[in-house]
Amino acid sequence: MRKRSVLLTALATTAALGLAAALVAAAVIFGGLYDVGATRQHFQVTHTVLETAMRQSVRLRARNIAEPPLSDERMALRGAACFRDKCVQCHGAPGVPQHDIGQSMQPLPGPLVDARSHWRPRELYWVTRHGIKMSGMPAWEYRLEEQELWDLVAFMQRLPDLDAGRYADWLRRAPAAPSCGRGAATAIAPVAVVDVERGREALHQYACSACHRIPGVTGSQAQVGPPLKGIAGRRLIAGTLPNTPENMALWLLQTQQLKPGTAMPQMGVAPQDARDMAAYLATLR
Repeated sequence: MRKRSVLLTALATTAALGLAAALVAAAVIFGGLYDVGATRQHFQVTHTVLETAMRQSVRLRARNIAEPPLSDERMALRGAACFRDKCVQCHGAPGVPQHDIGQSMQPLPGPLVDARSHWRPRELYWVTRHGIKMSGMPAWEYRLEEQELWDLVAFMQRLPDLDAGRYADWLRRAPAAPSCGRGAATAIAPVAVVDVERGREALHQYACSACHRIPGVTGSQAQVGPPLKGIAGRRLIAGTLPNTPENMALWLLQTQQLKPGTAMPQMGVAPQDARDMAAYLATLR
């Protein structure tokens, strides 16, 4: 009986503590007590816990990635140009400050001049490709080609050895801007078989969920554009094109040419991504 009483007391205490924690969390969330302003820093313990969780997560997911040879200077030069075009605004470079966007972010995106000492090449590749949630670090998988991702990693292996003058010399020898990125396409070229799941992910990566409510894509309750639930059953796309997967992909690629002046911007979608996105939208009945 005594053991049973102790067990019941322990269970009751645990339940009471859990309820109290839930009530405190509810008060903080629904009472607006947590200050989300980027002018307030994270507590150091919060920053440390999040950074540790991030590092361990990256190491786990990157552990089986095969690293290509990274010593080719031509590869690193291409990476230097891509670094200049895509990374400096947030991370800065030797002798080059972060732009105001990077300086104002919370958490602050650190410089990458010491990345080689903290991350293996495969981990830098994983972070560059997939990004980091809740940090502002984008996933470049849908903006850069596979080779360009590794070019960036190759250049980051050189960064710790560069001062401001040597960095400037690398940029003088690097390809001129724009030097990397898929950019906007104007036609659908023959591409691989469509991937519905990748299309769902691409709808998020191209910020479609910023304006549209899309089943299966997490986001705020957007009211800017029409909800896409049931879009596969609609007769026309934007009142303009017959609703087929081929026309949907074309619409994603050539929005402003097909309907000049429409509020929907042209997002620079790559042809394969457009087909994948159209394939996912065709499932929304």
